[in-house]
Amino acid sequence: MSEARAQILAGIRRSLKRGRLESAREAELRERVAGHPRKLVPARATTLDHSSRTDLFVAMAEEVQATVAQVNSSAAVPDEVVRYLAAENLPAELIIAPDPSLDEMPWSERPLLRIRRGRADANDAVSLTPCDVAIAETGTLMLSSGAATPTTLNFLPDTHIVVVHGNQVVATYEDGWDRLRRGGRVPRAINFITGPSRTGDIEQRIELGAHGPRRLHIILVDDRQKAGDGQSK
Repeated sequence: MSEARAQILAGIRRSLKRGRLESAREAELRERVAGHPRKLVPARATTLDHSSRTDLFVAMAEEVQATVAQVNSSAAVPDEVVRYLAAENLPAELIIAPDPSLDEMPWSERPLLRIRRGRADANDAVSLTPCDVAIAETGTLMLSSGAATPTTLNFLPDTHIVVVHGNQVVATYEDGWDRLRRGGRVPRAINFITGPSRTGDIEQRIELGAHGPRRLHIILVDDRQKAGDGQSK
């Protein structure tokens, strides 16, 4: 523990008028944190095989106004990005997360697509990021922050495109947390994204884009697709 953190915790203990925990109680709490006990888990998604679970994720994502396109390989992602931008009458410009998983995609085959990598700013209209986990139960994306995945990409641009691989689709939130913890270290921040940003505060009418992107487009790299079939679902 750093000296600064130790001083902060000591100050909290003084304000609570108590000393350090007894060793047995401290060990009990540390064991609980390390054990990650699972809470109530809905059965709907957990009873499905992987194919049906993926279908459920797509259905739930579309139910909350996200759009989903299924492609059969990572190599098809740039083509789908260009197709989507043209369909939505958006500029062929893209700010991409500097994540190594996106570098292997053949962006050079689309020379008219202007790409910048890094953090988003207020002038960026479209961003593209990878995904850590996709939750079938609710159609939710779990995106972690870090040097390769700046959080600004998730919220500043008006349109957010997310690449999800089929093996990233899990049944529940508990499964998602289990996967993120496998590396032994939880990211400094995790964003849960379920559809485009929205609010119902204005005359009780749903308005998209209230606090973030008004469009969320998910490109699902799904090996169930037959070769050559990279069209939207």
